[in-house]
Amino acid sequence: MENIKVIGFDADDTLWINEPFFRDSEEQFCDLLEGYMPRHDIMKMLFRIEIKNLDLYGYGIKAFVLSMIEAAMEITVETVSPQIIQKIIQIGRNQLLMPVENLPGVEETISYLKDKYKLVVVTKGDLLDQERKLVKSGLLPYFHHIEIVSEKKESEYNKLLKHLDIAPDEFLMVGNSLKSDILPILEIGGWGYHIPFHTTWAHEQVDITIKNEKFRELKSIDELIQILP
Repeated sequence: MENIKVIGFDADDTLWINEPFFRDSEEQFCDLLEGYMPRHDIMKMLFRIEIKNLDLYGYGIKAFVLSMIEAAMEITVETVSPQIIQKIIQIGRNQLLMPVENLPGVEETISYLKDKYKLVVVTKGDLLDQERKLVKSGLLPYFHHIEIVSEKKESEYNKLLKHLDIAPDEFLMVGNSLKSDILPILEIGGWGYHIPFHTTWAHEQVDITIKNEKFRELKSIDELIQILP
C-alpha cells in the first residue's frame, strides 16, 4: 500500500448521487405507458433496449432518453403520441437539470487526500453532463486529471496508467461498481476499494467473491483516511 501514488475515483454514486434519479425517471416512464402493458414488462423492455444500444449510444441521460423513445415506439407498436414523446424528452431534461448532491464525507476525504496523493476522476457517461456535474459538485479543483471514458475496461485503465506514468501497483481505484471500477484494475495489478451504493443499475451488478490482497470493501469513503498511509 505504501507504493500508491495516485487514487482514482469513480464519479456517479461514489462522489455524488446519480442512480436514484434514473430509477425515478424509469417510474415516470412507466406512468406514461402503463396503459399499454404491466409496469414490470415496461421496465424489462426498456432495460433490454438500453443494453442493445450501449455500443451505439454509450452511457448517460441522453442515451437513456433515446432508449426510452425507442421503447415507447415498440410498446405502442409505433402509435405513441407526440405528447408522450415530448414528456419523455422532458423527463430527460429534468434529470439533466437536477442539482448535484455530494455523498457524505466526500469533500472532506478528498480534501485531506489531495496533499498526499495525486487524485483523478475516472468515469463513464456523457462528456458534457459529467463535466457539468463535476463543476456543480465543487470538487473539480481537488483533481489532477479527469478521464471520461466510453467503457471501463482493462485497456482503458492501462492507457490511463501510461498517461500518468505509473505502475499498476501505484494506482488505487475507488468506486461503487465491482464490474467497472474494481475488477478491471485488480486484473492488471492495481488496487481496488469498493464502496457499495444502495442502488446499482442491473447492468453493473455482478455476483462474485473477490479474493485479492489489493481489494477492500469499505462502508463509506471517509474510511480511506484511516486506511491509507
